[in-house]
Amino acid sequence: MIDLEQLHDCYVKTDSKIILLVVDGLGGLAHPNTRKSELETARIPNLDAMASESACGLTTPVLPGVAPGSGPGHLALFGYDPLKYIIGRGALEALGIDVELKPGDVAARGNFCTVDDRGTLVDRRAGRIPTELSAPLCQRLDEIQINGVQLDVFPVQDYRFVLRLRGEGLSEEVSETDPQITGVEALPVNPLSNRATRTSDIVNEFVKQAKEALMEEERGNMVLLRGWAQLPDLPPMGDVYKLNPAAVAAYPMYRGLATVAKMEVIPTGKTFSDEVDTLHKNYRDHDFFFIHYKPADAAGEDGDFDAKVKTLEDLDLLIPRLRELNPDVLMVAGDHATPAIMAAHSWHPVPFMLNSALTKGEGVNGFSERDCAMGSIGRIPATNIMLLALSHAGKLTKYGP
Repeated sequence: MIDLEQLHDCYVKTDSKIILLVVDGLGGLAHPNTRKSELETARIPNLDAMASESACGLTTPVLPGVAPGSGPGHLALFGYDPLKYIIGRGALEALGIDVELKPGDVAARGNFCTVDDRGTLVDRRAGRIPTELSAPLCQRLDEIQINGVQLDVFPVQDYRFVLRLRGEGLSEEVSETDPQITGVEALPVNPLSNRATRTSDIVNEFVKQAKEALMEEERGNMVLLRGWAQLPDLPPMGDVYKLNPAAVAAYPMYRGLATVAKMEVIPTGKTFSDEVDTLHKNYRDHDFFFIHYKPADAAGEDGDFDAKVKTLEDLDLLIPRLRELNPDVLMVAGDHATPAIMAAHSWHPVPFMLNSALTKGEGVNGFSERDCAMGSIGRIPATNIMLLALSHAGKLTKYGP
């Protein structure tokens, strides 16, 4: 896989504009009754019309057969090799809500969860409790004290929070407590290297005290911790590609990803409609925009096929507002597939389309896994879409003499 900086002399600054719409968990699989995927089931006339005028294909986020997290899935779309630039979710969540991370700090992404009286996980997301219920629980956890470390808990959104550890000799090389399934107990934290023993002891003590602090709660009566990470260091996207990039994302983690890539993160509201409004208001100020749509992934993870179909139909209604900006390049991509029939991220290739003045359509009639498989782009690594975008926007010149 080519390093994004190897073509540095080929990137050129122009006034052309690129929009990358990332539909989180875009890809799906056929429903056993209808043999149609969520995209094939949804009524999405605007996306279908755009596909008929675009170059289409399928992307592989990491490697064939590898189901990616949202972090590597997005980094690949930005052109970063996800096997080289490894970023833990904890750091992304922290940066996404403007939590300071100093060198040596360790952060984790936390979930409030529900356990029964035997400690067995009943719901990994505590029924997706709203922020107004989870924020007081975070305040309660923030009062936990452990000798030798500064411990801070920050509410993120709904059932999610960030745990930050600050002190000497901390390590991100500890295991996660989330077993990723229900019907079992949360996992103990184990050191993954000799230097991580102290950190694992601290985290296990935190979990013990958190359990005691939350035991009387009906839903958020326990915590799960994953994505241990320290401050990452990536080459700035703008410097590499000679862009002035910006991000419009309602969810904290994706603002964190944009921060890591050194995009300007533009404040926005909570809905995708808010994000589109923000994009319109700031469109003159940047030449690359990453805009994020979350609901499809949430519905897929819940295993709700009909709900995911509805989220795609809701998205479709706002596609004309993106197209009316008339960007030189408009891409619709996904960071990974989240098939509702699996209720999880999967390794399946993800539909992708690129629209520009140079794409006149190629006989693809709709935007779905089956349609995009017939497109001219074929199946490519997700890391390659930025090169296609730059070429279509006149921002990538000839390589070699």
